[in-house]
Order: sequence, then C-alpha cells, then structure tokens
Amino acid sequence: MVRQGTIRSAMITRKSAIVLFVGALCLGITACGFRPLYSQDGGANSQALASVSIAQIKDRSGQKLRNFLLERMAPGASKPQSKYSLVIELNESKGNINTRKDGSSTRANLSITARFILKKVAGGGRAFGGTVLSTNSYNVLTSDFATLSAENDARNRALRSIAEEIRLRVATALRNPSVFEKPVPAAPRPR
Repeated sequence: MVRQGTIRSAMITRKSAIVLFVGALCLGITACGFRPLYSQDGGANSQALASVSIAQIKDRSGQKLRNFLLERMAPGASKPQSKYSLVIELNESKGNINTRKDGSSTRANLSITARFILKKVAGGGRAFGGTVLSTNSYNVLTSDFATLSAENDARNRALRSIAEEIRLRVATALRNPSVFEKPVPAAPRPR
C-alpha cells in the first residue's frame, strides 16, 4: 500500500509539473511581444490595408491581379482616404519543359514576376518595395483551346499567389511605420 501511494504521488507531481510548464510557456509567449499580424489593436488590420490605393496595372493579367488584391485588402469595406499608394509592374514568360523527339512539347511553365512599390501619399519618405515570382506549369495538348484554357488557369493561379504574397508583405510594412521614415544620415567618422 505504501508503494502504491508513492507511485500515485509521483504521478500527481509529474502532472503538476506539466501543467506548470505549459502555464509558464503560455505566459512566456504573451510576454515576448508577439502580436498577431491581423489583430485589431495593431497597425495592419483591415482598415490599414483598406487605406492602400492600388494603381492601375497594364494588360489583362494586371487587371486580374489588381482585382485579386482589392478582394484581399479591402473586401466590402468602405474606401477610406488613401494613405498609401501601391504601384505594380508585371512581367510574364513562358518556357517549354517536356519536349518530345519531334520537337513538340507536352508541358510548359508560366512565370510571372511582379515588382511592387508602396509609398506614403503625403509626406514623402522612403518607399517599401519588393519582387514576387510565381511559376506554374500546365499541359500542352493537341487541342489549342484546351492548351489555352490550361495556360489561363496557370496564369490565374500565379496571379492569386502573387496577390496573397504582396498583401502579406504590405501588411507587414504597414505594421512597422519606421519602414517609411527617411534614413538618418550617418555621422562622419572622426579621423
């Protein structure tokens, strides 16, 4: 009986230690300054994303990308006054990857590169920018219509992926306003 009581007490001690460890871990996470990107108390919530005006992008792919961004950054929100301007330039390239002996291909890659710049509308300051690349494959079939349809589907997948990546990068930049401040000139070194 004494031995069974010792085992039971050791199990209770072990469970208490686990509970204490998990509790301390939770407190440690909240104390480290971790904040969710889309929390309402932070800078990059839906209102901040809605304050970004997206400039027109040339071509049909640019129009689709702009629409995908509008869906993600300000879905159904009333448009507040724009505080930031987002300018995007798209480049597209295609390449065959599976080639038969006769020179025809059965598969192709569609790569779309988007260069973006986010600027404050008023006050100047630095701009935040970057490049996003998405490559999607599609089948090259004997039917031209089927090949065109597969290529358009690959293009839409690439544009959706680019829109999501740009939205995440813009939200991160809006969360950190120091990104847009002018750099402080370095002091000259004493000789």
